[in-house]
This record gives sequence, C-alpha cells and structure tokens, in this order.
Amino acid sequence: MTVLEVLTRATGHLQKHGSTSARLDAEVLLAHALGMGRIDLYVRFDRPMSEEELARYRGLVAGRSRGEPVAYLVGHKEFMALDFLVTPAVLVPNPDTEVLVQRAVAIARERNGPMRAADVGTGSGCIAIALAHYAPTVEVWAGDVSREALDVAQRNVDKHGLAGRVHLVEGDLLEPFPGEFDLVCANLPYVCGQADLPSEVRAQPATALFAADGGAALVSRLLAEAPRHLSHGGRLLAEIDAAILPVLQVPFTGHKVHRDLGGRERVLEAWS
Repeated sequence: MTVLEVLTRATGHLQKHGSTSARLDAEVLLAHALGMGRIDLYVRFDRPMSEEELARYRGLVAGRSRGEPVAYLVGHKEFMALDFLVTPAVLVPNPDTEVLVQRAVAIARERNGPMRAADVGTGSGCIAIALAHYAPTVEVWAGDVSREALDVAQRNVDKHGLAGRVHLVEGDLLEPFPGEFDLVCANLPYVCGQADLPSEVRAQPATALFAADGGAALVSRLLAEAPRHLSHGGRLLAEIDAAILPVLQVPFTGHKVHRDLGGRERVLEAWS
C-alpha cells in the first residue's frame, strides 16, 4: 500500500471512532511512524510502505481510536511555536493557554527590566519555558505537586537551554516558592468532575484536570494565597473556565478576564 492509500484508510477509520480531527491525526501519526514531515507525505504520496512501517502505524492509529491523545502517541506537542516533550504524566499543552503566556510576555515587556515570575502547576513546563524564551528579562520558578510532571518539565527546560532561568520546585500551590514575585501564572485544575469531556481529554491526568467545588477549589485557594507572594504592583494570571467565575472571591484591587481563541472567558488577570 502507498502512503496516500494508507492515509485515506486511516482517516476513515478515525472518523468512525469519533475523532473530530481525523485527517490531521492520521497525518501526524503517519509522519511520526515514517520519521518525516507532514508535507513529505504528499510529496511522496505514492511511496510504498513496508510491513514494518504499516505495523508501526497501525499501532498508533489503534491508540488514537481508543482515545489516546496524539501528543502522547508521538511524545511531543507544539506550544507557542516551541516543541515540548509530553508524557501521560502531564497535560497536553493547549492552544487556549497561549493567551495566558502572550499576556505574561506583554507584562514583562511593559516592565522593561528584570522580573521574577512563578508558574504554579507547571506540568510540562510549557508556560514557564515559553515565558522565559520570549521574555529574556524574566527569571521563572515553576512548581508542581507531581514529581513525575517535574521530571518532564526538567527535560523540557534542558531541551530549550533554559536551566539558568527556569527553576523547578516541588510542592503545593505557592508553598514551595521562595520570596516575592512580580508575576504569578497558573493553569490549575478547574474542571468539574461531572463535566462531559472528549476521550482524549479524559485520558490525561485527572489530578491536573479536576477540582472540587465545581472546579473552583484550587483556583480559589490560589487567589487567597497570591497577595502574600506578590511584590508591590505584581500581577496574577490564572487560567479559568467561565463556569467558575461567579463563585471566585478575588481579593485584589482590580481584575479583568481575557478571552481565548474561541471567544470564551479563559484567563483571569488580577492586580493590587
């Protein structure tokens, strides 16, 4: 079978199993199986595939059919135009989170000088690393309660050559962070446990997705703790879901909400 024939069959198979991005999934998995770029699939569309290649690809497609995220199957995901290693120990970086990072970078550039930032619930490290990459004046401390997640984050810090400016700490919320910060960023669990989620989302770590009190518990705790850890004029950026906004107590002088790529309320910004 040729590359194009295999790609066409895999796309149909994934559509039948509920994938909403079947063609893209099939392309990414096939490019990974063959060790080539997606564009090469079409440049070499009539290339015959060996039995070994077919077997490797079938395994990947079977995993996706079971609801496994493509990023777990291929081991990496792009975020803010940077490539991050991912494993089932961490959430898959989400394009909507780029809104938070873009605002963090803008704050750093407005400050125009050295800045200390904290990333609470760092997971793969994508927020901390992207912030440090695009805002060279920022030094970031990134924390998580999961040792396995921090191991992935460390690999990503090393991959991007930022060991001198991104420091990892283990512990609950802001407890392990040293000193005061000019900026606190967080993408904490904020999903209600009863939420109807796609299988590729439910395949990700439950402890990084779900929170008590209808999803508001951890964000509420962060809002209560953050003022003690922010320097004068410091800011908080927290990813949220619109459903929890009405129950959040925001003990700051002012706050506003930024919308994500789909127009949904997604990032809470607060300041004193």
